[in-house]
Amino acid sequence: MSQLNSLPLEIVEPDPRPWLKQYPPTVPHSLHYPAESLPWLLERAATKWPTRAGCIYYEHSLSYSKLLSRSRRIAMWLVEHGVQPGDRVGLLLPNCPDYIFAINGIWLAGATAVALSPLFVPEEAAAFLKATQCKIVITLDVLTPLVCHGDDQPHTVIYTSLGARLNRLEGLGYAWVRLMRLGWKKINPKGVSISLADVTRAGRLKEDGFEPPHVRPEDRAYILPTGGTTAEPKAVALSHANLMANAWQLCHWAGNRGGEETLLAILPFFHSYGLSTCLTNGAALGATLILHHRFRTNSVVRLIEKHRPTVFPTVPAMLTALNPVLEKTPVPALKEMKFVISGGAPLPKTVADRFAELSEAAVVEGYGLSEASPVTHAGPLDGRAISGTIGVPLPDTDARIVDPATGTEELPHGEVGEVVVRGPQVMMGYWNNPEGTARVIRNGWLHTGDLGTCDENGFFRIVDRKKDLIITSGFNVYPGDVEEVLRNYPGIKDVAVVGTPDVGKGELVKAIIVMQPGKTFNQHDLEAYSRKHLAAHKRPRIFEERKQDLPRNFLGKVLRRELRDSGPATDPAPG
Repeated sequence: MSQLNSLPLEIVEPDPRPWLKQYPPTVPHSLHYPAESLPWLLERAATKWPTRAGCIYYEHSLSYSKLLSRSRRIAMWLVEHGVQPGDRVGLLLPNCPDYIFAINGIWLAGATAVALSPLFVPEEAAAFLKATQCKIVITLDVLTPLVCHGDDQPHTVIYTSLGARLNRLEGLGYAWVRLMRLGWKKINPKGVSISLADVTRAGRLKEDGFEPPHVRPEDRAYILPTGGTTAEPKAVALSHANLMANAWQLCHWAGNRGGEETLLAILPFFHSYGLSTCLTNGAALGATLILHHRFRTNSVVRLIEKHRPTVFPTVPAMLTALNPVLEKTPVPALKEMKFVISGGAPLPKTVADRFAELSEAAVVEGYGLSEASPVTHAGPLDGRAISGTIGVPLPDTDARIVDPATGTEELPHGEVGEVVVRGPQVMMGYWNNPEGTARVIRNGWLHTGDLGTCDENGFFRIVDRKKDLIITSGFNVYPGDVEEVLRNYPGIKDVAVVGTPDVGKGELVKAIIVMQPGKTFNQHDLEAYSRKHLAAHKRPRIFEERKQDLPRNFLGKVLRRELRDSGPATDPAPG
């Protein structure tokens, strides 16, 4: 036998993710940012990829050149009707093509877009419109009751409809909802109303001669409501430069391959997470956005099958819902997905690993907050991401762990403290709230209110919200640590850990448990499991079974404040 034939045969498996080699081993530490206002991203995409689909919604597709054209027509109408640079224009729309050209039209007119949430009740919408002095609102016809309410109604409502673009069944449902909400009354009983189609139609012949007002990068672009870093509701003001920086950072983090990606845009644009990771980052990448106005598991699976997206910004709740469906019905098009970035809430390792197995995509976690446009950290896409961490800071973003008490002393690697950040994406400040701004931006650093750690390689991990920290008998307990252990108990569907007041210990650790269907809640077994797997000060002293799902916001983050307010349900466990 020849020496060659005696050598062991090496079987080389094909690389399941050859695209991974396209990512740079490290993202640049510093970038050169365009000194432009945000519509420049759309203008650039329309110049470089004019016929490429900028977005697809059901069977409707709009090229980048058409998106820009409609944006210019809206801007021209707004300017002709008295909108001045700096004026506020409200935007109350779901993810649909209209959102893209409406917000770019507002920006082209030199105005500030005010994000209104479909989750508002009429009183909240009225209060926010009054606080931001919005006289014009662009909205969905079925959502007009939210803004046409009370004494402080907008002077002008520009409305659009989804009915004609939905499939037959959904279109009939939409028509019924419209009839029930609006009846036959006028859209804006106390003011002017005009359809968005009429606005864009009116400017069709005049858009070529339109010269938009000059807008500086440092001018205000966006105001959005937020809970802020305290219990007081606030409105975050972001400049064109803030949002441009975050779009450019995300674009380069994603490899900066223009005109190649297809992005599944389910995250709501009215939140800064969806706005930056999908809308502005999508324009920076020249990506085709696959739009859908609401997360429904089966609808998303159909979108994946049909459009084969390569990029999926998401939240853990979406991946949790998709995994069992994709396990039962494999979707070959899922293999086209290159990377998934998850944010908004902690991403359980089991959920991330399973979706990565099913898709062969890089599944990483990121972090941010509305006050930072919002993304500050993301896991690297070159295979170096570490599960359970939020990755490393984006280019030109500094981050530290400081002592929570004073916020001035930087802590050593591995110690828990408050995460503080600074970078070009950090907000201008809170709208008309200099005191609130001064509390969270100190010496140039944004104090996030989140507790975390940083390892020796620069990877950050979020432990918990500063206000969610439990102090029991002088020991610090981070709810996320306890939840991570309890999730491994057989039969638990979901869990949240909160502190509840106690005279002797200050606070007791309380675990609120949701069991899987058909599984029985057994407090005795849970207590035994906790004694085995948790240090004494971390063990829940109160267990409460909850029959319904845990309260969460639209990004899937558990609303611990609501659970704390519910009070203890059982007597404390001994010990």
